[in-house]
Amino acid sequence: VQLQASGGGLVQPGGSLRLSCLASGFTLDRPAVGWFRQAPGKEREWVSCLSTNNDIVHYPDFVKGRFTISSDKATSTVYLEMNDLTPEDTGKYYCATNLGHSSGYALCYSGPTNWGQGTQVTVSS
Repeated sequence: VQLQASGGGLVQPGGSLRLSCLASGFTLDRPAVGWFRQAPGKEREWVSCLSTNNDIVHYPDFVKGRFTISSDKATSTVYLEMNDLTPEDTGKYYCATNLGHSSGYALCYSGPTNWGQGTQVTVSS
């Protein structure tokens, strides 16, 4: 199982980025997938989780309305569209999955079984 994240970079406040995560070793039709992030000096936190079998999504309040998670089963890719970025969104973003759960809710709150390598997002003027 591999999760390869890309798309991070430096963006100004108010800007947008789209992160991509190429999944291999499993198919995006059962296990939940999601994105987590970790800012310097802070604990890792979840920012979006997706149940790939029914497309139910979960977001914490601090990204709701700004971030959108989606998946393309044909290319085994998970996306995170991020808009209206603020400096507080700076951190390393990780794609993750929980191979034992199809529920995005379980992924968010029980945690992943597998992590990608992360991609850095820096929001600064």
